[in-house]
Amino acid sequence: MSKFFYGIEDLFVNYLFAPLDFFRFMDSWWGSNTINWIFFVIGLIAAVYWMGQLKIFNDNGEEDKSISSHSYL
Repeated sequence: MSKFFYGIEDLFVNYLFAPLDFFRFMDSWWGSNTINWIFFVIGLIAAVYWMGQLKIFNDNGEEDKSISSHSYL
């Protein structure tokens, strides 16, 4: 079973996260955190899109707003 976990470790350390080693040795804080800012912007865009979609469904009245949404309530 330990070989299974060592295989997972090898996959992530040596292959999937290998490009991130480049950012580890940069001297600039902004350069090192560029990938974090990219993920933040992608997440922000996704959240704004999701909220817009929720507003569309809410305005159409398609949302079930009954008090007891589950039988055990």
